[in-house]
Amino acid sequence: MSSIPLDYEAVRLIWWALLGILLIGFAIMGGRDLGIGTLLPFVARTDEERRILLNLAGPTWEGNQVWLILGGAAIFAAFPPLYAVSFSGFYVAMIAILLALILRPVGFKYRSKLADPRWRATWDWALFIGGFVPSLVFGVAVGNLFLGAPFRLDDTLRTTYEGNFFLLLTPFALLAGLVSLAMLVTQGATVIAARTEGEMAERARNYGRWAALATIVLFALGGVFALYVLNGYRVTSVQDVFGPSNPLNKTVVFEAGAWRANYGLFPWMFAIPLLSIVGSFIAWWGLGARARLAPILGSSVAIFGIITTAGLTLFPFLLPSSVDPNVSLTLWDSSSSHLTLFTMLVATVFFLPIILLYTAWVFRVMRGPVTAESVDNNPNAY
Repeated sequence: MSSIPLDYEAVRLIWWALLGILLIGFAIMGGRDLGIGTLLPFVARTDEERRILLNLAGPTWEGNQVWLILGGAAIFAAFPPLYAVSFSGFYVAMIAILLALILRPVGFKYRSKLADPRWRATWDWALFIGGFVPSLVFGVAVGNLFLGAPFRLDDTLRTTYEGNFFLLLTPFALLAGLVSLAMLVTQGATVIAARTEGEMAERARNYGRWAALATIVLFALGGVFALYVLNGYRVTSVQDVFGPSNPLNKTVVFEAGAWRANYGLFPWMFAIPLLSIVGSFIAWWGLGARARLAPILGSSVAIFGIITTAGLTLFPFLLPSSVDPNVSLTLWDSSSSHLTLFTMLVATVFFLPIILLYTAWVFRVMRGPVTAESVDNNPNAY
């Protein structure tokens, strides 16, 4: 391992940061599509307006899904124990997300195949489900990271999960789900307001301003609840940041105020949740001022701040165990090998810029307003 230019601690930290970047990328890029889908039945009142929204999200949604796929692949390859526990324990929630996401491409392709109003209305609500359900459930999943998942590990690191889907729906987890929903609805509304015209753009501004305010209030409430009401997890033994991964080699306590510990060690962290609130306020203000770029930037900054706040607060935990805290998964004991992480990092350094350049090019090509005329004149329109 001495031939690897980065030590084990460094590559673990880099992959923790990269996982966060991938999740933020999906929330910003894919979140616009989820938000548009959630707003579809409310912002668009006529068939023409709904086709405009379909053609606003339709040309880019597949590319935006790349961030979600990369995030899942990163968990699988960089943090196998996290993948094993979360994807098996949260199986029903994952299936609900996947089924909802499947409704989107089917809805895009089939909605306008028939002129029957009932047919189209059915697919409109399917597209709403495809936006609403993932937006909510992703947040519920993050909320459960703070609460811990009911899993155990035996001496051979085999997992036993003792929960079910309904146990995930606790008040705090649902609050986190509402934060996620409001955050992504704001993102979708800013894109609709920037790239459509007339009454539909006005409706998007109204819904977006309410969603931005809801994001501020719900995020602040969730933060106070997590830091001052919930018990948290704290590692009490020394972890070898250079050692092999084994979640059994530590002790963890479940105690009040544990989620505040990182803020005491690194006071600069308070700037990150503040950034979330400032970003949401910029989105609220920009929508009211009928600006085009400022609301999108503000909403994106809020997304960055909210997800980063969650990651920094949990650090170094990836997934605590609520039934046996000592087997909780942390960054230092749940990663792949040193060589695996470094090899993946080399590939990522090469391919991630290509993805970023391609995404930028696609959005440059697809820039500009989407109108009834542009939809009617496009033979490939949805």
